[in-house]
Amino acid sequence: MAIGFALLSISPLYEKDVYKILTTDVPEITEVHPLFGEYDILVKIECPDIDSIGQVVIKKIRSLKGVVDTKTLIGTKSLTGE
Repeated sequence: MAIGFALLSISPLYEKDVYKILTTDVPEITEVHPLFGEYDILVKIECPDIDSIGQVVIKKIRSLKGVVDTKTLIGTKSLTGE
């Protein structure tokens, strides 16, 4: 299982619409957190592999109306010793 996080910049007035879609229509997204600051939303993505995380970001997140920019971070287990 691969875990990724994506920081999203959303166009003004689209925050609620994007939030709703991310919480209901994208099963790979397991957590959605609204933010204040440089980014508007943080999502946690769980997929079988890293390539699948990329596909979710490209096809299911960046394609949403109102999403202006994304920054994707891939999680690692290297610090946990697993």
